[in-house]
Amino acid sequence: MQPIKPTRYFPNELMDKLRQTGDEVADNIILQVFQQTEMAGLRHFFQWLNTNETEYSLAIVNDFVNQQPILPDFADWKIMQKGMKFFQENQERISIMLACLALPYCYAGADGARVLAKSQRIQTDTLKRLEETGDFIFTVMQEKNWQNGMAYRKILKVRLMHAAIRFFSVHHGTWDNAWGKPVNQEDMAGTNGAFSYIVIRGLRKSGKAPESTEAEAYLHVWNVISHIMGVEKVLIPNNLREAFTLDKVIAKRQFRPSDEGKALTKALLQTIESFVPNTLLKSFPAAQMRFLLGDEVAELLGIPAVPFESKLMPFIPSKLLFKSSE
Repeated sequence: MQPIKPTRYFPNELMDKLRQTGDEVADNIILQVFQQTEMAGLRHFFQWLNTNETEYSLAIVNDFVNQQPILPDFADWKIMQKGMKFFQENQERISIMLACLALPYCYAGADGARVLAKSQRIQTDTLKRLEETGDFIFTVMQEKNWQNGMAYRKILKVRLMHAAIRFFSVHHGTWDNAWGKPVNQEDMAGTNGAFSYIVIRGLRKSGKAPESTEAEAYLHVWNVISHIMGVEKVLIPNNLREAFTLDKVIAKRQFRPSDEGKALTKALLQTIESFVPNTLLKSFPAAQMRFLLGDEVAELLGIPAVPFESKLMPFIPSKLLFKSSE
């Protein structure tokens, strides 16, 4: 019998503070870009962040994005390799979990969804956003990209993107501090938890649970990503037990119905439905979301109830629902 792993707890006082906390290092870089190029230059810089280019016209940006890749002290390369191998061996299933579980799970956080909704990028260009998310994940889940530095650069550009979104949100004067700082520490931790722990939970629910060492290794890779992305160490779970505890705290604090969350989920669902080749199966993506999320979260997001399809959901292979990505 394995001993029960100890877990930290995450009191509201701590979470309230972190909800008002951004990323000082990245925020200072964005401020300097704005001071040197003004708003038009900052908008151009934001567009650059969405490319695969690694060189920018400002030294402060280049020095940050192309800094010497160094793993955090807690990182274990062998465990990271195991986590990336697990991803490679389960790409199709994990991709379904990301699209039908992790992303809508993030939208259930009402105040965090406000930032995504205000950008309009997900509602108006959902497929592009999905492609960007997929490109990021497939990049950071390959060993060679950690060895050649590409993974670090990809993560650091996302870190700067978060800081730029914080700046734009506050600068436009429509942001209420009662919602927390835009793209704050709590929301970043919740998003990375959705892409790691919640994916593992979805795999377990879908009927083929990963081995505990594989699940811990996959979480470990995301912990390293979180650290490089600027998430404070206090919000990086040491194990799946802590990830479970942190998820429950964030969900209790942030999950509630919102127009923004419903709009984001509707746009995502319509895009996924467009990949279903058989018109008779068009309602299965909604059923898959409800099955993976559970009825309570699905109701928050306004996901249609499709009772018959939901009963069949555990027995329908994902490859029958979606077109091949090849």
